[in-house]
Formats: sequence, structure tokens, C-alpha cells
Amino acid sequence: MRGERTALGNLSLRIEAGEHVCILGPNGCGKSTLIKTITRECYPLPGEGSWMRIVGKERWDIFDLRTRLGIVTPDLLASCTTDSTGRDVVLSGFFSSTRIFPHHHPEASQVARADAALARLGIAHLADRAVSEMSSGEAKRTLIARALVHEPHTLVFDEPSTALDIRAQFQLRDTLRGLARHGMAIVLVTHHVSEIIPEMERIILLQQGKILADGPKQQVLTEENLRALFAVEVRLHRQDGFFHVY
Repeated sequence: MRGERTALGNLSLRIEAGEHVCILGPNGCGKSTLIKTITRECYPLPGEGSWMRIVGKERWDIFDLRTRLGIVTPDLLASCTTDSTGRDVVLSGFFSSTRIFPHHHPEASQVARADAALARLGIAHLADRAVSEMSSGEAKRTLIARALVHEPHTLVFDEPSTALDIRAQFQLRDTLRGLARHGMAIVLVTHHVSEIIPEMERIILLQQGKILADGPKQQVLTEENLRALFAVEVRLHRQDGFFHVY
């Protein structure tokens, strides 16, 4: 629930380990609430016959859970806009924070892994730069390095291209494709059809807190379904494995 409003209701969903999945839907449909439920920022109301398991378990120490998940959300980007350096932001992934605080004492091995994560994304030069001095694209890639630093089970992206210009969006798509090709499971949450990379074969359409459609991309991503999902006339075009609407 969000206040008195039901954000997600009667939702039945299973995502297998290793899948590349896109959850697509309009603003306010419950996408971010679903992500916050997976990361245990929100909890579902208990109900008869209801249950939720993440990587096979119903109960988690959230700090242990968050080492299994690499998370990139607009909320994280907003909280990272400080004088913290790129390296500090990446290191904060070990502590489930967004910067290094005085009580945090990173080990030498963790610093080495943070630098390796920055290098993996081609942004080693941002290690000593303050996030407040980075472009939106640089800051987003730094957050992806943060998400990768503890070698997670799955990467979860919520509206990844928010505030990015066209060049940065293309760079982000290339980054996601590279991660998918190297076997990283990815759950992408978006309202932009153009963000769906070719490696994602399963699409889940979310509308008003319920699943409208779920299945293979070729079957689910149709003009008819998109018109029903967004309540607007659309035309769908495919080029080089990407889909675009107009």
C-alpha cells in the first residue's frame, strides 16, 4: 500500500535466476514499488496464501540480501550528488550506503575491487572526481560500478536513462548489453520501450499494480498491448533488435 492506495495487488510473478527481464509500464503503475519490495525498502501486507521469496528465501538480513543484488535507481543518484568521489560511491556498495562515512573502514581489498569496477566500465578516471562535478551519464555509470562491486547475483535497474542525454543513453545501453552478454542477470524497470536491449527476451507489462501481460518479447511487445498499457495510439517499429514507438 502507498497510504490508502493499493500500489500492487494480487500480483503473481516469478523471475528465474539468470533471466534478462524488462518490467514495462506507465508512471504510477507500481514499478518502483515492486523494486522497493524486492530490495526490502517496502514490505507487502500479509494475506492468507500470500508469500514472497527472493533467491529461495522468505526472510533475509537486508544487508546480506543487498550484497546479492546490484541496485541502480533514481533515488540513489539523487542521494549521491555530493562531494563524495567516484571511488567512495563505489566503495559505499559494500556498506549499503551512498558514501563513505567516518565509521566505515574499507579494507585494501575492497578499494582494489572498487577501482576494478570503475575500470571495468571505462571510468577509472572518475575515481577521484566528486560526483557533484560529474555529468549525469558519468554519475550513472559510477552507480553501475557501485552495483557491480560486490559481484551481485542480479542487477536491478529502475528507470536507468532518467536525466541522460542521447549520447549517455547510448553509452548506458552499450553497458547493459555488455553485462548481459557476460552472463549478468538483469531486471530492467522502465516506461521507455527504447531502453529494452535486444538481449532481453521476456517482457512484463504492469498496469495499475497488476500484470497486463507476461511472456516472450515478440508476443508481448505489440501495438495492441502498448495501446492498452499506455492508453494512447502508438506505432511500433523495430530496428537492429531495438523497438521504438511513435
